[in-house]
Amino acid sequence: MEQKSGLDKIGALPSWAKNAVIYEVNIRQYTAEGTINAFQEHLPRLRDMGIDVLWLMPIFPISVVKRKGSMGSYYAVSDYKAINPQIGNSKDFKKLVEETHRLGMKIILDWVPNHTGWDHHWIVEHPEYYTKDKNGNITDPMDGSGKSMGWDDVADLNYNNLAMQADMIGDMKYWVEKFDIDGFRQDMALLIPMEFWTEANKQLRSIKNDLFLLAESELPEHVNSGSFHAIYSWSLHYILNEIAVGRQSIKDIDHWYATVKSRLLQGSYLLFTSNHDENSWSGSEIERMGEAHKAFAVLVNTMDGISLLYSGQEEPMAHRLKFFDKDEVGFRNYAYAPFYTKLHKLKHENPALWNNEYGGQLTRILPHDHIYAFRRENGPNRVTVLINLSKQRQEITLDTDISGSEVFSGKFVHYRTGDILPLKPWEYMVVIHS
Repeated sequence: MEQKSGLDKIGALPSWAKNAVIYEVNIRQYTAEGTINAFQEHLPRLRDMGIDVLWLMPIFPISVVKRKGSMGSYYAVSDYKAINPQIGNSKDFKKLVEETHRLGMKIILDWVPNHTGWDHHWIVEHPEYYTKDKNGNITDPMDGSGKSMGWDDVADLNYNNLAMQADMIGDMKYWVEKFDIDGFRQDMALLIPMEFWTEANKQLRSIKNDLFLLAESELPEHVNSGSFHAIYSWSLHYILNEIAVGRQSIKDIDHWYATVKSRLLQGSYLLFTSNHDENSWSGSEIERMGEAHKAFAVLVNTMDGISLLYSGQEEPMAHRLKFFDKDEVGFRNYAYAPFYTKLHKLKHENPALWNNEYGGQLTRILPHDHIYAFRRENGPNRVTVLINLSKQRQEITLDTDISGSEVFSGKFVHYRTGDILPLKPWEYMVVIHS
């Protein structure tokens, strides 16, 4: 495969991702059929909604041994180099990748490096690849104190075994070389030794150097080292959930920026109001955030980070999707598609909101106990965001002029220093300065 350009230095974000929006795809639950081919029919509307990157939840065969529920966990992989026959085959997947690329989008795979299902062929062929207890039995993943993490449907891999590491890297390279995928989301990357990621991602980039690499981790070293482009913002996400129910406030967001966010020397956070874990185990964004859910969607799509949309949020989907059994998003009207399309269009067109080193830093303005206000600038491009993060009407006295096109109303607004600006509960305003 011809090597592609896109990275000027180790860890730099590929130029194609400079203003990209990620969409997490749950193929099993996306349609009644739950197949790759049925999902592919949605590609044009996702492109029109401004989606750039499709993150596919694991597409591999699911272990039968110790399976949970009727269909098992996507993350109990029985073969890293095969397609789950319940969703399709390699021909279907190749066609999906080709069509995604034809429409100008990218596709990344959800990889599961920490553990396998109990009927993965390594269990029999290479039992030395796994963690074992004092009696020589393969174990499920354990926490730091030696207690089970509760994932008894999977077997823990032993990263002290270099042969296993080499095979793991080889299996990842297979998907880049054979199917021309555009990157990986690495499940539970924080549980894997940093040395592995340094080597694995080096080898992957030697095949295709503009891969996008996302770690399910909140460890700054994963991006500071240049191994990944983005990590998770779980700590911020939990703050937003708490603000929605009145248990935390804007001060906690500011504290997060001053402590957690400040530790990033490069790269960025993945920002979201929902994903597969949150939806299934904690509830949809509508359940968790109530009337505040659209206000927080505006926030995570305009802050300095890479924004994520989960399957069904554009419907909107208010229910929790079953994790181990068949369920369905239940698409009907795509009522929130225009809302997200406006946010994505803004990100695409305004360099102030671009990702990582391509965009502008967030600068807080207009201190207020309940209205979160900030500005992002990149050269002549400037966007001002004001969001009432409370269930009461609020007013703010401006100490700066705000003049330009408001994204959601489409109207030109002009407020002068000293003006009093009222905002309804959870109301937001995003202004592109002219």
